Amino acid sequence: MAGKFEVYEDKAGKFRFRLKAGNGEIVAVGEAYDSLAGAKGGCEAVQRAADGASIVEVDD
Repeated sequence: MAGKFEVYEDKAGKFRFRLKAGNGEIVAVGEAYDSLAGAKGGCEAVQRAADGASIVEVDD
């Protein structure tokens, strides 16, 4: 089963998204947006950025 983005309104009235894996586990959470359209745009931005993205190890 493919993953999915869930878009929802939080208790403060802001819109957020979370990305769930096929098994239902939350693997990513977005920031708060003022509008539903903004949250959906955030989902689309993650989709575009992740397409073909490499994995890079970073030393902090």
